Amino acid sequence: MDAVVLAGGYATRLWPITRHRPKMFLPIGEETVIDIIFAELEADPRIDRVFVSTNARFAPHFEGFLAERPYRKPQLSVEQTTDEDEKFGVIGALAQLVDREGVADDLVVIAGDNLLSFAVGEFIDFFEATEGPVIAAYDVGEPAAARPYGVIELDGTVVTAFTEKPEHPESSLVSIACYGLPAATLDLLPVYLADGNNPDEPGWFIQWLQAARTVEAFTFDGAWFDIGTPASYLDAVAWYLDGETYCSPAATVTGSTLAPGTQVLGTATVTDSTVDASVIFDGAEVVDSHISTSIVDEGARLQGLRLDGALIGAYSRIDG
Repeated sequence: MDAVVLAGGYATRLWPITRHRPKMFLPIGEETVIDIIFAELEADPRIDRVFVSTNARFAPHFEGFLAERPYRKPQLSVEQTTDEDEKFGVIGALAQLVDREGVADDLVVIAGDNLLSFAVGEFIDFFEATEGPVIAAYDVGEPAAARPYGVIELDGTVVTAFTEKPEHPESSLVSIACYGLPAATLDLLPVYLADGNNPDEPGWFIQWLQAARTVEAFTFDGAWFDIGTPASYLDAVAWYLDGETYCSPAATVTGSTLAPGTQVLGTATVTDSTVDASVIFDGAEVVDSHISTSIVDEGARLQGLRLDGALIGAYSRIDG
């Protein structure tokens, strides 16, 4: 069995923080989002190869990242795009990867910006026990919150309806970006695209697939975060830290208060300030300020400010 970790997006909703870094490298405690996925795939003996589907712009970032990590399975598979407007779409890129890499085995596909509360091995157990394609599904609590996702209805574990991004969802159960595709299903990717179907989101392919054959759902409780916006990233950090703060051993915090859900990374310094549910990156300086639900990128220097919901780009200098 092979795996694909989807890491080809440009994360424009998180700019400037992700203007020059893949959002999968955003830190969660002492790890990054994608480290958590890589570690689980690395440890599972059923996974032979892990293809990291990324773009030409971020390929050097992943090369450097993997060179510093102990993983042996991940290998880059590069989509030759450098800008959002050039993207092939997730399904277009996946079809190209399957052809380019000669993938012929069952395939697990996971978005690299997913923070999951279940073990990937549990999903693979479920996939192995079925005879067809499977998806992971999560209850977001109310139908209105399901609108941005693929909304599903179930009979037991069988998906009886799948609607991508409905205007008026009938269910609060949504498909997350975690899929199990049997080898025979991979031949349907180019068929789907040749019919002129939407290449952008995996959910459109699953909706098309579900109309023709049985798709089953692995449901789970706990938490799930799609780290595509500043709010979702900060929520993921707060969940992961579980009421605590994370302060790097090399960071300096003096005369300051760090509220739960806050990360102070690398050699950042916080002086005479309050930081609440925020992330302060390596080398940043926060002095005499109140920072709430904000992200301060590396090397930025803030003094005498009161910020709420701000995104501060790398090496910015702002004085109040």
